Amino acid sequence: MSTGTYTPKPGAAPVGRMIAAQAAFETKMLLRNGEQLLLTVIIPSLLLVLFSTVDIVDTGAGEPVDFLAPGVLALAVMSTAFTGQAIATGFERRYGVLKRLAASPLPRWALMTAKTLSVLVTELLQIALLTVIALALGWSPQGSPAAVALLLVLGTAAFSGLGLLMAGTLRAEATLAAANLVFLLLLVGGGVIVPLEKFPDAARAVLELLPISALSDGLRDVLQGGAALPWGAAGILAVWAVLGLGAAAKFFRWE
Repeated sequence: MSTGTYTPKPGAAPVGRMIAAQAAFETKMLLRNGEQLLLTVIIPSLLLVLFSTVDIVDTGAGEPVDFLAPGVLALAVMSTAFTGQAIATGFERRYGVLKRLAASPLPRWALMTAKTLSVLVTELLQIALLTVIALALGWSPQGSPAAVALLLVLGTAAFSGLGLLMAGTLRAEATLAAANLVFLLLLVGGGVIVPLEKFPDAARAVLELLPISALSDGLRDVLQGGAALPWGAAGILAVWAVLGLGAAAKFFRWE
């Protein structure tokens, strides 16, 4: 046995390995949080089953699940990328977790990358579950999977930027209240369950510019109508993503 076989090698691990480890940790913490599971998995699933099987809202011609499934997928993205991430990051900031992580070998950009990967992994699990439930309810999706994937990525970027902006500028308690309030308001007025056509023209013109409305309608155009990539919805999501992520990068406070 040569000398120095067991000599420790000081220094930080490669950045890729640190990001993967942090992303795995973030995902485990999210999946172990009962409140977050209620928000990201149980509520969207219950809404999909309830409104698909009970005639509560007039969703127009065709099967209700064909209208509801794209909207609930958009809701799932918002619940994870915006509401869940804003609340979790806000309390991490309050308790000094972010400050301590920022002092570790893990760069700040890598920490945010790990959080984004955790969000994407959670969304994949959500989408898989909701797709199985929707198919069991008789959903017949159409359109291009590539267009759906692009819309989901743009929606994730838009909601992540807004969630991080809120978590990095408001107190944790204010973030908790505001994120849940926004979730409820957008659930009602974002075209998830209730078609935007049901709203007055003036209100509808404003609601159509919201990221949840753009994602819901964009997914619905593809999955229900079989359309190609809806450039209008994609453009709205891209603008929200640039504005949200840019503002979060500029104004986010780590302590």
